[in-house]
Amino acid sequence: MFEGVKLAFPKISARIQEIGGEKYIWDSLRQKWLLLTPEEWVRQHTIGWLVSEMNIPALRITQEYPVNINGQHQRADIVVIDEFAKPHILVECKAPDINIDNEVAMQACRYNAVVGANYIMLTNGQKIFCYEYDGRSYRPVKSFR
Repeated sequence: MFEGVKLAFPKISARIQEIGGEKYIWDSLRQKWLLLTPEEWVRQHTIGWLVSEMNIPALRITQEYPVNINGQHQRADIVVIDEFAKPHILVECKAPDINIDNEVAMQACRYNAVVGANYIMLTNGQKIFCYEYDGRSYRPVKSFR
């Protein structure tokens, strides 16, 4: 299964249980069990990295952030808010076998046209791409400020 796939993020201490033949992972932020999909595996590692390596307080991390695009309700995987409760980083997570391509980047840009975060991050757990948004265009960056 995908749990053995090597990710670019540090290992996390994950609580996993099997219910009815399916695996679930404990989401400590939302305080509930979630179906363990490859994308959820990447999301939980991304959150662990944001908290442990980027020193972002867990209380500033929102999952499944609502985004309304042309009357359609969609959700950004992760949005980190700043100290003023303004979106700071929008993260789009994909399963490890999904290539981070132009389509994924455009999805994040569409979401960010509504959200208005300073940064977007795209990851499939193996590759991580970060971009800073200046209000008009995106430029690649190595880390967030």
